[in-house]
Formats: sequence, structure tokens, C-alpha cells
Amino acid sequence: MKTIKFLLIIFLLNLTFIFSQQKTVYLGFIEGDIDLGLAPYVNRVINEAEKNNADAIIFKINTFGGRVDAATQIKDAILSSKIKTVAFVNNRAISAGALITLSCNVIIMAPGSNMGAATVVDQTGQKVGEKYQSYMRSEMRSTAEKNGRPTDIAQAMVDERIVIPGLCDSTQLVTLTSEEAVKYKMADTILNKLDDVLKYLNLENAKVIDVRSNWAEDVVRFLSNPIIASILIMIGFFGLLTEIKTPGWGLPGTAGLIALALFFGSSYILQLASIVEILMFITGIILIAVEIFVIPGFGLPGIAGIILVFASIFLSLLGGDPFITFETISVAIIQLTIAIIAAIVLVFLLAKYLPKTSAFSRLVLSESEKANEGFVSYPSETSLLGKTGKSLTVLRPAGIAEIEGKKYDVIADNEYIEPGKIIKVIRVEGIKVVVSEIK
Repeated sequence: MKTIKFLLIIFLLNLTFIFSQQKTVYLGFIEGDIDLGLAPYVNRVINEAEKNNADAIIFKINTFGGRVDAATQIKDAILSSKIKTVAFVNNRAISAGALITLSCNVIIMAPGSNMGAATVVDQTGQKVGEKYQSYMRSEMRSTAEKNGRPTDIAQAMVDERIVIPGLCDSTQLVTLTSEEAVKYKMADTILNKLDDVLKYLNLENAKVIDVRSNWAEDVVRFLSNPIIASILIMIGFFGLLTEIKTPGWGLPGTAGLIALALFFGSSYILQLASIVEILMFITGIILIAVEIFVIPGFGLPGIAGIILVFASIFLSLLGGDPFITFETISVAIIQLTIAIIAAIVLVFLLAKYLPKTSAFSRLVLSESEKANEGFVSYPSETSLLGKTGKSLTVLRPAGIAEIEGKKYDVIADNEYIEPGKIIKVIRVEGIKVVVSEIK
């Protein structure tokens, strides 16, 4: 019996040792457009891998590129990782994808894949000025230098003027095939499958943890889409305009604030909006609320509030992109203008057509109740016309009088009548009984 217990203990200890020695690899995905919504996901993959002492992080890369500010955020996160990072280029790593690829310690390319073409272009695909190309060259150069890659080839991916003998002349931008990338030491090897990558890294028996984006990251990425952001801004302006034009506060204003809160919340998470823009927006909303609820009419607080709200949204649309060009500013202005015009048109259409709908008629009384049809809110004292009585209080002009033994609220006709004076009812206007003193 003692022998069996001893063997069981030995078995459990060996089992624990085996599991404790099992290696772990985290697998992340950098696919599609490189946008700011991708950066929080990459940060989470790295943080989870570091927290669990993983042996490596493999990023499967397949992208045509995207925003440079997003790529630099991802690049900074990968370079600061305490764990070995591996780029497995599956098909392509173009433009911003090339910068992200170079930030990894190990670069492995699938057969037929390519990497390069990192020139900075605007949203129309046109090459932007030298100022921005210089910035991108330095990003590519420093990243390649950090991981021991040829800096001249990294720069030649941005600037066609850089000559690489045997690879490109002064008219060609560098985009490397998988074979060329290995030949010129921009990649380490060519492998076809993830299993081959693990074997190459001596991690063939490692536990692979597949990390996908979660719902919160997907929502933030969805809200940061330019079309969705424009819709949120439009709803926000529609709500604010509706509340300015109508008394009190209702559903449109609440919906507008929720839409703008979603816009600024996602922008703040993605580092498009700072605390300054958010404070500008909140201050603007407070000033508009003061104009609606406190100050009659429309004056300086309302104008200042609208300017602050517009400015905060405009600055958030520009974001933290280091390449703010005239074209970028123009796009932000157009996006903001379209949202404002759409909100104004929506307010106009609702004001014109909503009262005519059957749903609106069920909420609002559509028929008026007129006195000549027998509807009265208070009985008219027309029977008192021409009768006399006595003032019981001072009439200046309103007060109380006694007529035929009953008390009535009366109004003096453009005169001051003291108590105890004889008065006569000269006219009755609805519930208003007008009297005059009999001299």
C-alpha cells in the first residue's frame, strides 16, 4: 500500500513538472485595414501574453495598410513587448503593415507573400509632401535598426530615390517578395503553415492561445468608422437643434447626447480625442443648457456653446494623426458640414411632415374645442351684465366685489376703486367680469 502511494506521488509530481514546462504561444491577427480600433486589441494580446509569461507572440499579418498613426501605436506596443514577437506574413504586409512587420523580432513570410510600398499617401492615394515622407522614413529606419534589419532597404520602401544595387534604381519603390525579403535579410525564412513556424521557433509542442478581438473592441472599431462617426455627429446635432427650437428637454436631446457621448468615448479610447476636447464639449453643452433653461432668447452663452461643441468635434475628427495635411483638414470640414446639413434637413422634414402622420395624431389632440360648439373651460357670467353691487376689496384693477349677495372676482375698467364703492358690471369677457364705479 505504501509503495502504491509513493508511486502515485511520484506520478503527480512528474505530471506537474511536465505541465509547468509546457511552452505557451499567443496568436494575434493583424488583418484588413490598419485603423485605430486595431491598436487596443494588439495591446491586449501583448499584455495577456506578458501576464501569463508566454514564450512568444505570433502575429499573422495580411494587410494592404491603413492609418499611419494607428501603425505607429501598434509598432510602439510591439517594440516595448518583453516577450519575443514574430510576424508571420501570410500574403502581404503593405504600407503601414510593413512598419508593423519590421517591429517584430522574427519575420517569417509565407510563399508568394510580399512586403513594402510604405510611401505616405492621402485618402485619394496621392503621395503627400516630403515632410511626411521624412517622418515615415525615420520610423522605418529606426524600427529596422532596432531589430537588426537593413535600414537602407527599409527607407527604400518609403522613398523611390534610394538606390539599392541589384534591387531597385532611383525610380522604383521597394516591395519585396518572400524570396527577396530573405535574400536581403528583411525576413528570416519562408514557411507555409503555422505548425512550421512553431517548429522553426522550437515551440512545436507549445500550447497555442488564439486571441481574437472581443465585443468591446469590435464596438469601438465599429464606432470609429468614418461613416458611423458621421451618423453619430448628425444625430447629436439633430438632438441639440431640436431642443433649442422646442421648450424643455425631451427624447431628441437625450438621443443626441448619447450619440455624441458614443462618438467622444470611442475617440478617447482610440486617442483621437483628448481630455481637452471632451472638456470643451461638456462646457459647450452646459452653455447651451443655460441658454435653453435659464436665459430667454438666444444670446452669447448659446453661441459660445455651439462654437465649443463644433470645435471639439472638429478636433476629434482630426485626431492624433501626425500627417495632418490640408486634405485631412478638408475631409474633417466636409464630414462635419455634411453632418450639420443632414441634421438641419432632418429637423425641417420632421417639423413639416411629422404632424401629418397618423402616429403623431394619436399623441396630440388634433381637434380644438370651441365655445360656440358648447365647449367651455369655465362658465361665463354673462347674466351679471348691467347689474350693480359693492366692492369688497381694493380694485387695482383686480379684486373682489359683491353682486346680488354673491362674491365675484372682478376687474376695474381702467380705474382705481376703493372698498365699499358702488360698482356696475359693464361687460363680461369669458370668465373676466369688468366693472366700473358708479359716481
